[in-house]
Amino acid sequence: MLQAGIVGLPNVGKSTLFNALTRTRKAQAENYPFCTIDPNVGIVEVPDERLAALKPIARTEKLVPAAVEIVDIAGLVAGANRGEGLGNKFLANIREVDAIIHVVRCFENGDIVHSSGSIDPVRDIEIINTELILSDLQSIENQLNKHIKKSRANDAEAIRVVELLRRLQSHLNEGNPASTLEMGNEEKILLKSFNLLSSKPVIYACNVSENEVAEGNLFVECVKTYVRSIHHAEHCVICAQLESDLIDFSPDEAKTYLSDFGIQDSGVSHLIQATYRLLGLASYFTAGEMEVHAWTFKVGMKAPQCAGIIHSDFEHGFIKAEVVSCADLIAAGSLSAAKNAGNYRLEGKEYEVKDGDVIIFRFSG
Repeated sequence: MLQAGIVGLPNVGKSTLFNALTRTRKAQAENYPFCTIDPNVGIVEVPDERLAALKPIARTEKLVPAAVEIVDIAGLVAGANRGEGLGNKFLANIREVDAIIHVVRCFENGDIVHSSGSIDPVRDIEIINTELILSDLQSIENQLNKHIKKSRANDAEAIRVVELLRRLQSHLNEGNPASTLEMGNEEKILLKSFNLLSSKPVIYACNVSENEVAEGNLFVECVKTYVRSIHHAEHCVICAQLESDLIDFSPDEAKTYLSDFGIQDSGVSHLIQATYRLLGLASYFTAGEMEVHAWTFKVGMKAPQCAGIIHSDFEHGFIKAEVVSCADLIAAGSLSAAKNAGNYRLEGKEYEVKDGDVIIFRFSG
């Protein structure tokens, strides 16, 4: 399962957010730096209204949502690339995840100490990104030393690697993360093999106070402008403390509680869905009397590969996929009605599965 890691400076609300995401109290959330040392790992269900909409059509009571793995990583400080704080451990933990949820403090609270002494979310983002970039520069230097020797022997692959590494080195030295370098498709594939920290996709979670969760604040606007223009990244607004308060609430109780703060839905729901997309993931469904099940697949996967997610025999013996989009099926109200409307089709081995497809796989074996 792909992982997203929660990162940020100490005391920005990472562990509180982790507890809210996982609906547990697994992570310590105290008012002192490095409260989290060893990463906490949790499985998070992906909210998807389509599951409930498919339930009456399938005539089942059992719903199985998609899930994603979230890791709560220790807080980073300036100088982490030189081992300051828990730097080396922190950076090693980030290297293991596939995407980053960067929590940024966007609230004022004199009772919660800020590691830099004041609230400045853009400065905080730059501290983290600088550490990732400096660590990547060290990694690139090591990889260059290894591949330059091969390139001198006219090794075509090594020459290609050295060329990209030098472009990355120059880009990083200008203070830019690897993810913002313009590259062709082949170079993007090559980039993944370098496992650079600043090449990982990022979403910025602006952690605000309860009374600012509906409208945001100037700190959020600063983050929004900065991350879109500099990092080509998205942001979302959450109140980690408010979301953590919802852990023990029923869905109806949570809606009533959130309405008191002028919001309709949990910010955590939006964050989970955004993280799912950030990881390049989507969901297809199987729907029958036993259950409605959301299956996670990587965008771009073809029908046999998606069949193999359920069971390897489905992939090996794949014949055809019976497909209808979730939207068409819900609009029709039944499988037979969707067929009559011409929205039901057979797809072969080259079909790229789409988010929201409802599928029955035909296979031999």
